[in-house]
Amino acid sequence: MMELEAFLALHGIETDRVEHPAVMTVEESERLVPPLPGAKTKNLFLRDRKGARHFLVTVAHDHPVDLDALGTELGAGRLGFASSERLLKHLGVTPGSVSLLALVNDAAHAVEFVIDRRLWDAGAVHAHPLVNHATMVIPHAQLERFLEATGHAARILDIPARRASVAG
Repeated sequence: MMELEAFLALHGIETDRVEHPAVMTVEESERLVPPLPGAKTKNLFLRDRKGARHFLVTVAHDHPVDLDALGTELGAGRLGFASSERLLKHLGVTPGSVSLLALVNDAAHAVEFVIDRRLWDAGAVHAHPLVNHATMVIPHAQLERFLEATGHAARILDIPARRASVAG
């Protein structure tokens, strides 16, 4: 596995990196990460019921994902969260450090990358650089360059949102 910084430099991918206290959740990120340009993200590492297909789904930090509808849209059936063991095996990171930049570790192309259209259309996105105590701001053109360099295609979708439950 090549170190992320070396990979980015090798491919001329320019990002801005900001160090901050470690964050495990979107809520912690809201409190501890300084304001940065671009769109805040959250990442879901999912698998189909049989564990045959794996997905890295990147959405806006405040987007509640409807996993059932997404599974249908992806033709994958029922989706669930993949284990930390699968996360480490396929993306080389631990929970709390998941980001689209972890695709650098998926040389086998075992993970399908899915990104919400709002993020794809954003001028820049935020991503952890394989650790949860820093955030990189990645301009859109650099994101495209990164995906090309890793050999991953972005599946751009209007990710279905989970409806808020109504108390009766």
